Amino acid sequence: MFIKRLKRYFQIIIFTSICILIYSWYNNYQFSNKDLNTNIVKQIKKKEQELKNLVYRHYKINVDFPIIISNELPSNLFGLTSYSKEGIRIYLNKKRFQESLDYMIDDVLPHEFAHAMIFKLKLFSKKNEGHSKQWQEVCKKLQGLRCERFVKTNDIVFGKTNF
Repeated sequence: MFIKRLKRYFQIIIFTSICILIYSWYNNYQFSNKDLNTNIVKQIKKKEQELKNLVYRHYKINVDFPIIISNELPSNLFGLTSYSKEGIRIYLNKKRFQESLDYMIDDVLPHEFAHAMIFKLKLFSKKNEGHSKQWQEVCKKLQGLRCERFVKTNDIVFGKTNF
């Protein structure tokens, strides 16, 4: 009798686990193959406008950097700012929005906007590449939350915990 119950219990656990895996796979597939939902896009636009206002307040210039949400960035990148003949562009990793929306909006977007401003202000050089002191100053003026270093995966993990 005990063995029958135990087998039944394990069958229920296995069935439930398979259902959860299928549901998770389906959600990931849907997220990867659809545009970001309008709520996320609105949050990005709102933050972008806040950053533009901060740029104007501190530097007295109007900027309009295209923000491109991409599925093509390597999964270890949260965002990327490029400077080329086409201009300054900010790329955000779509996959990372699924993991932590707040982190992408509050940390990564100001972080990348600070890189774009370094290009715009023509402060980029071998000495000032990456996360230089000048970049850190710009990032702080743009209310970046972690301007002293690269974005770390642990920030997302700890940001999602309640302790």
